[in-house]
Amino acid sequence: MTFATLGLAPEVLKAVAEEGYEHPTPIQAQAIPHVLSGRDLLGAAQTGTGKTAAFVLPILTRLAPHANTSVSPARHPLRALILTPTRELADQVFESARSYGKHLPLRSHVVFGGVDINGQIPQLRGGVEVLVATPGRLLDHVQQKTVNLSQVEILVLDEADRMLDMGFILDIKKIISLLTNRKQTLLFSATFSPEIKKLSGEFLKDPALVEVARQNATNDNVEQILHPCETFRKRALLAHLIRTHDMGQVIVFNRTKQGADQVARDLKRDGFDCEAIHGDRDQRSRLEVMARFKEGQLKILVATDVAARGLDISELPFVVNFELPNSAEDYVHRIGRTGRAGAKGVAISLVDPGEDKALAGIQKLIKKELPLTPVPGYSPGTTRAPEPRREEAPRRSGERNGERRSGERTERNERGGDTYRGRERPAARATHAALEPNIPSLPPLRDKPLSQIPALFLPPRAPLQAAPAAEQPQE
Repeated sequence: MTFATLGLAPEVLKAVAEEGYEHPTPIQAQAIPHVLSGRDLLGAAQTGTGKTAAFVLPILTRLAPHANTSVSPARHPLRALILTPTRELADQVFESARSYGKHLPLRSHVVFGGVDINGQIPQLRGGVEVLVATPGRLLDHVQQKTVNLSQVEILVLDEADRMLDMGFILDIKKIISLLTNRKQTLLFSATFSPEIKKLSGEFLKDPALVEVARQNATNDNVEQILHPCETFRKRALLAHLIRTHDMGQVIVFNRTKQGADQVARDLKRDGFDCEAIHGDRDQRSRLEVMARFKEGQLKILVATDVAARGLDISELPFVVNFELPNSAEDYVHRIGRTGRAGAKGVAISLVDPGEDKALAGIQKLIKKELPLTPVPGYSPGTTRAPEPRREEAPRRSGERNGERRSGERTERNERGGDTYRGRERPAARATHAALEPNIPSLPPLRDKPLSQIPALFLPPRAPLQAAPAAEQPQE
């Protein structure tokens, strides 16, 4: 099957071909026909299988009849709204929409928090057909009346499970209540939790179910390795693994922002090229760091779960879970950053004994047993492998167990590297004597009795005189 057989618009097919794609992925092959038919859709596929193109391509095709080159904002009403949980994912989806729609006179835009809202207003007022947004920033624009949702026909909830985890359910309900002209709803998620099914029951009408892999499954192209390691040894083990595996690029996941910063500082002290991204960093610096990482200029990226959403590195070879996530579903998303688009990947997790409950939850979710592989010298109950024995220099006569004869020692001149015997070379004594100032030497203390030692350093004191006797009162 090729994209040409799916019924996409010629302009969209041209853009897809220019991107180098010819055959659709399983999620794309199954979802695109349903979206083109106008039916609601509930799609689930592993991260990295092309979910974004599965809804962007058919949406552009459906909007192609409305494409026009008019400069009037009224001719470019908002028709498709795509909601994402994070800024990074919103930016990625926007780039896909702009790339695949470059041969169509359709306008697309992205809005998210962390940047000045005033810079987003002019393009919104100029008219856009496709808008990618995070829920919070979209409601800010609704409140300021800079966006009109009354003509939205297609709604997409991307990474819906993450939006539920982040507490966006109330914002989503408020946004949906404003979509009075909504005709189609698409919900995509990497996992199918009971909450997702409940959400689909509220917002979707007779949806088509597209499930490429079994629920909550991990990618078979990702090798999962777990190393037992106590928390205080994890930083040393992480540096050891980066060196031994020769990790060209790796994402290191942490649960907290403070933990991500600490790990990044430790890796920098060890000489690694490393940066951390999380919600406390401003949007510009986050985008700059991710751009460097995507271009291969940055070797190690330390990130939290939320900040890493939307990172699409086609050939990322390694992912490291410095700490297991609080949610088992996040484990699926984390290791899904590698092994994308059919490539092979390795996901390494450092498991503290106190994380056994989190590990049990992950194994229950993915329905797979994950054995622990100890690392000598770092895992509990192991010792570091002995280093290779150095060759010893041959001993001279009169030496025993590597010791020199009594009364002699060998010293090395740091400049010249030659060895000599004795306490100091004659030339060195002469040089030192010439450089030393003319300071009178003190008499040796060992020849003086203890009672006279203070007199060598302190000025003589007058002997103590007895206090005069008090006068007796006369009777």
